[in-house]
Amino acid sequence: MTETWSLAALWLGLALGATLLSIWLRIATALSEIVIGIVAQLAIGAFAGSAALGADEPWIRFLSGTGAIVLTFLAGAELDPAVFRVKWKEATAVGLISFAAPFLGCAAAAYYLLGWTGNASWLAGVALSTTSVAVVYAVMLEFGFNRTDYGKTVLAACFITDLGTVVALGLLFSPFTFRTLIFIGVSTLAFAVLPWLTPRFFKRYGERPSEMEAKYLLLCLFGLGALATWADSEAVLPAYVTGMVLAGTVGKDHALIRRLRTLTFGLLTPFYFIRAGSYVSIPALVAAPGALLLLLLTKMATKMVGVYPVTKLYGSPNKEAMYTTLLMSTGLTFGSISALFGLSHDIIDQSQYSLLVLAVIGSAVVPTLIANAFFMPHHLLRHPESGAEAAAQGQSAAQPVKAK
Repeated sequence: MTETWSLAALWLGLALGATLLSIWLRIATALSEIVIGIVAQLAIGAFAGSAALGADEPWIRFLSGTGAIVLTFLAGAELDPAVFRVKWKEATAVGLISFAAPFLGCAAAAYYLLGWTGNASWLAGVALSTTSVAVVYAVMLEFGFNRTDYGKTVLAACFITDLGTVVALGLLFSPFTFRTLIFIGVSTLAFAVLPWLTPRFFKRYGERPSEMEAKYLLLCLFGLGALATWADSEAVLPAYVTGMVLAGTVGKDHALIRRLRTLTFGLLTPFYFIRAGSYVSIPALVAAPGALLLLLLTKMATKMVGVYPVTKLYGSPNKEAMYTTLLMSTGLTFGSISALFGLSHDIIDQSQYSLLVLAVIGSAVVPTLIANAFFMPHHLLRHPESGAEAAAQGQSAAQPVKAK
């Protein structure tokens, strides 16, 4: 066990360093963890070998996968059903164009400019069409946008985009078998039952030191995740939908959400983001920098051409529209999953996989850094000293403090 504990200490040390880096540079922690993963793999690999970081250790893969699942669930739980009912047209329009524009544009670039085969080009389009719910949610949470209608609308648009990605991947490459039908049927039944069962179960057995609520939710997420992978789908998809259908119950339990965030951001997501960064191959970048740049710029350009006009159509100011566009240009979870799917099914080769993963990770870093540095819409954040909240604080301050 000495090796396991040493490796765990190394990864948590990297996570702590990434957090300090995010504080010093005022960037999202998810991005600093990706950067730390890139640097750690390069530095540690140079001295102790590429396997020294242990990114493919089964327990690290489990923690990383759990982090992606729970983070995606939390992102879904942040969606406000009332806001979505009001903003569904905007979220759907932004989400659909955010998928379609890079899907077609990146596939065309890979086929006509890089000379990839037809299937490899379509796979590139799928991998680069995504918007990273994990990155966007982490950024929203970091700066407080998750509490605003704006942030909830962007997260809903992310879901529409990634839903298009998953459907495209399934229709183009995944076999539609009886397992798929079982997965769809059981998931639909679960999504119908959970909003009724969960609040009743929590009311009867919840609020105990044993943290029954967290165990119940993890059981649901792991069970649906196992069913999804059995059906050749991905575990994060039912996790996101589960979060959405429970947004009206779990999403309003702020104490439970806070405890889940502590578990997720304190332990799980550092393994996910650092591991994602560790897969960046510097030799692949050196061997084909032009191809990498082409894929990354094509994704960002097609997102810009598609998303920005739609946000303007719905009345967003320039700064807000640009911030939305850049966040929708990010990619990580579904992009890397799609690339790995292509590699494991011999749709793309190792060099194409490396380029796609590098482009996906680059899209997680570059647009977000630009957005947070130059286009952050601070006016959308809720400040306690304004409006009704200020009045409430004033009344609270005027009242005498009771002795405890």
